[in-house]
Amino acid sequence: MKLIILGAPGSGKGTQAKFITQLYRIPQISTGDLLRDAVKHETHLGLKAKEYMNTGTLVPDAIVLELLKERLNKDDCSAGYILDGYPRNISQADSLAEITNIDLVINISVDHKLLVERITGRRTCKECGAIFHIQFKRPSKENVCDKCSGELFQRADDTEETVKKRLNTYEKQTKPLIDHYSSQELLQTLISDGTIEEMRQKVKDLLKNTFP
Repeated sequence: MKLIILGAPGSGKGTQAKFITQLYRIPQISTGDLLRDAVKHETHLGLKAKEYMNTGTLVPDAIVLELLKERLNKDDCSAGYILDGYPRNISQADSLAEITNIDLVINISVDHKLLVERITGRRTCKECGAIFHIQFKRPSKENVCDKCSGELFQRADDTEETVKKRLNTYEKQTKPLIDHYSSQELLQTLISDGTIEEMRQKVKDLLKNTFP
């Protein structure tokens, strides 16, 4: 079961990816995590990546692909995996196709107005990092974390202006990917307009029908 999961910021993509990992015992792989881990442990590829990261430039796709290739060859990927946040464009999708075959691409689609509400309503604890929401997960006391009593704040990238820019960028990057995988009959779009549990059931049904 080799999966790619696509979804705009705030779509719940990460939450559903974690659900799939628990359901099928396959790893969720983020290239961002791979890069950070390689840099932290000062591996050969990590040192190369660090040179670019230190200058504020993007790490070349070739380095990211090599990191990904190493990760996919590990034993825990033998039954499959979920790629979260990769590929981001057609060039990366073409490179990915050279090292592995993807079985299914899940595209989680959410109305942009709802996404803006979801993200701009988030509040994060300055002390422990716990996340709350002014509509869907309110703290017991306004602006105070239920877990550690730390102060809650709105992250700079959770403001409405920033969120809209991020969504526009995502749409420009991802639409070609959606068309790309649709043409290969690999893409399934799930509409996320209900609760997390309802979305989980949609994901579960899709995977059950695809991998009986």
